[in-house]
Amino acid sequence: MDFRLIIAFVDYEKTGDVMDAARAAGSTGATIIGNARGQGLEKVTGIFGLEILSPREVVMILVEARRSERVMDAIVAAANLDESLSTGIALELDVNKAIGLSEHIKALQAQIPSDVHDT
Repeated sequence: MDFRLIIAFVDYEKTGDVMDAARAAGSTGATIIGNARGQGLEKVTGIFGLEILSPREVVMILVEARRSERVMDAIVAAANLDESLSTGIALELDVNKAIGLSEHIKALQAQIPSDVHDT
């Protein structure tokens, strides 16, 4: 079974919407890392010259390859990632090897057998 890792950097308040959309699109879960920081093209400063950083979270979703495009599209829509420069990003990586997924693979194959192709 082939897997892809989708990593989305999203605003804290959009994480729940992203997870709901990803699950509805075929994801079975995620690892979420809170309190991520990042900078865009220009540093944003506020009062007293202090840098302003919006709270972000990193959502990492290991998804079966045949479901990855649908899950990615759902994440982009839920987080409005194409809305502006500051809404976050998502990327997808091929996974060459993953250990500890035997039971997950059995559950996925029971849900949608490998010989059935999503469209």
